[in-house]
Amino acid sequence: MNKRVTTAFRAGIFRGWSGYLWLLKILVPISFASFLLIWSGWLYTLDFLIQPVMGILSLPASAALPLIIGLFTGIYGAVAAMAVMPLTMDQMTLIAIFLLISHNLVQESIVQGKSGLNAMAAAGFRLVTSFVVTYIASRVMDAADPVLLSAATASSAGEATPFVPLFLSWARDIAGLCIKIFAIIMPLMVVLETMKAFDMIRHIVRFASPVFSLLGLGRTTGVLWLTAALFGLSYGAAVIVEETKTNDFSADDLTRLQLSIGINHAMVEDPALFLPLGISPLWLWIPRLLAAMAAIYLFHLVTFFRRLNAQRTGHKKICDHR
Repeated sequence: MNKRVTTAFRAGIFRGWSGYLWLLKILVPISFASFLLIWSGWLYTLDFLIQPVMGILSLPASAALPLIIGLFTGIYGAVAAMAVMPLTMDQMTLIAIFLLISHNLVQESIVQGKSGLNAMAAAGFRLVTSFVVTYIASRVMDAADPVLLSAATASSAGEATPFVPLFLSWARDIAGLCIKIFAIIMPLMVVLETMKAFDMIRHIVRFASPVFSLLGLGRTTGVLWLTAALFGLSYGAAVIVEETKTNDFSADDLTRLQLSIGINHAMVEDPALFLPLGISPLWLWIPRLLAAMAAIYLFHLVTFFRRLNAQRTGHKKICDHR
């Protein structure tokens, strides 16, 4: 018992430290590049091209930078960019909601493509869901006019700002962010490794059947859902792909699973990365959980009407034949 705990603790520390060093290699360069774009004013020169799309989401054109970084590299790079950008709390919240659903799309869509859902369909579905959920959230929180905010930011960016004071401010902010993320990631990795060592996920599944029913999922895919929910699509990829190969899941079960975890995965680590920015936990966890549930129930509804239509078509053909 003690040996397993010690082994899990060491594994968690090792994985946490390795992941943290990997994170710094992404976070610091991207954050510094974002700082240079902001200091130079280049970030705001293309506002007129990007603003119409960003405006729909109540975001300024400059928000395209962390969105693009997050879509192609993941949450870490996006957080690094957001940490040095002049964004309001509402804007950071909306960016976080969007990216928690759609991030690292290339790698994670490939994982989903190997485990039950077409990769292009998976990426498209997550992007559409991100836009819809973020749009709804912007209306619920009544976000401020992004055009006015963007114009004000661009105006201030155009003013001559001494490089050294701005650089020192950036260095102080990024150092504080790194410390906060370290304090979150290390305990988290220890907990996750302990759960793996004691095979706690399978035990949780037995008691979580009512929850899976509420989510619109079957118990057969419970282990995979928990794996994705706790470890994400990237970290949990090996388990997810292997389980779908070695177990006989129905096509509907796999589709429901992939739609759910595509929206709602890495429920602990990914939202936690946004906490140092001061974003409310309510917005980091609730919107995409509700979106995942809505997507599954919508899938059930579409499947029901398809089957009903197929039955009617088949019955009509039989009657015509007679």
